[in-house]
Amino acid sequence: MSNSEKLPRASLAYENHGFLNGPEGRILRMNAEYLEPLARFRRERIQDTVVFFGSARFVNLETAQEGLAAAEREAMGPSPVKLLDTSYSAHLAPPEEQPDGSAKDGEDRVKRARAAVEMARYYEDARRLAYMLTEWALTIRSKRSRFVVTSGGGPGIMEAANRAASEAGGKTIGLNIKLPFEQFPNRWITPALNFEFHYFFMRKYWFAYLAKALMVFPGGFGTLDEAFEILTLTQMKKLAKKMPVIIYGREYWHRIINFQALVDAGAISAKDLNLYQWADTPEEAFGYLKAHLQDQIGTQSPRSLRPGGHFEDGGDGGGPEISGTND
Repeated sequence: MSNSEKLPRASLAYENHGFLNGPEGRILRMNAEYLEPLARFRRERIQDTVVFFGSARFVNLETAQEGLAAAEREAMGPSPVKLLDTSYSAHLAPPEEQPDGSAKDGEDRVKRARAAVEMARYYEDARRLAYMLTEWALTIRSKRSRFVVTSGGGPGIMEAANRAASEAGGKTIGLNIKLPFEQFPNRWITPALNFEFHYFFMRKYWFAYLAKALMVFPGGFGTLDEAFEILTLTQMKKLAKKMPVIIYGREYWHRIINFQALVDAGAISAKDLNLYQWADTPEEAFGYLKAHLQDQIGTQSPRSLRPGGHFEDGGDGGGPEISGTND
C-alpha cells in the first residue's frame, strides 16, 4: 500500500453511532439516561420534587367549554374537530376512526364534549394546587430548589402542573418519554429541566428518586401504572423514605377502582389502605403536602446529587440515604 493509499482513521468508539445505537451500546444508553439527568439536576441545584400524575387528555375549562359549544352547534354536521391518533400524537387518527357526521356521531361528540367540561375541573384544580405549592416552596430558605413540581411533561394534568409552577415563578421539571408517534413537551417546562427518555424504567427511576410526595389526579392506564408502582414500592418497603401518595378526586376514582374490594378479597391488607390519602380540593391536598414537606425541609439532598457524592455542609457523608430506593 502506497503512502497515497493510507487507510482512513477508524471512528472513536463514542462517536460510532452504529455501535451506540445498537444492542451492544444498550448499557451505555441506559447509563446516559442516569448520568445526563443527574448532571443537569446538579447544575440546576434541584434537591427534591413533588410529582403530579394525571390524564394527558384533560384540557382547561375554557377550552372544554368552547369544545362543547362547537359540538352542540355542529352536532348534525361534519365535525370541525379531528380526533388524534393517541393522546400525545401530532398525527390524526385514520379516516375510519374520524366522526362521520351521522346523528349518532353528533350525540357521541356532544357526550364527549360534556365529559371534557366535567373533567376540566381537575385540570384547574391541579393548576391551583401546583401554584400554591410552588409559591410556598419559594419561601423556603435553601441553597437548592425544594419540592419542585414535576410531571411527565405532556399535555393535560401534566401541563396544568408545569404551567402553574412556571406562573408562580418557580422551576418545573418535565420527564417526557420517546414514543413511536410524534409528541411534544408542554411549553411551561423550565427549558434546562426538559428531559426525554427512551427507557421507561429510567424515567420511572427519576420520578421516584427525587420525589418527596406524589399527587395522583384522575387519569387512565399511565396514571394507574405510575401510582400503583409507587404504592407497591411503599408497601414492600423498597423506598428509603416516607413518601405520601395523595389520590385526588374520590368521585372519579370510586367509579374506576374499588380499593375496599381488594381488602375484602384478601388481595391486600386493611392497613394498606393507609398507604395513600384522599383529597377533593386543592386546599385539602396542599394541607397534606405542607404538613409532610415541612418535616423534610431540614433534610439533606440525595448523596448522588452532591458534588463528588458528599455532603455539602461539612457532614461526614456517613448518614442514611435520605432520598432514593433501598438497593
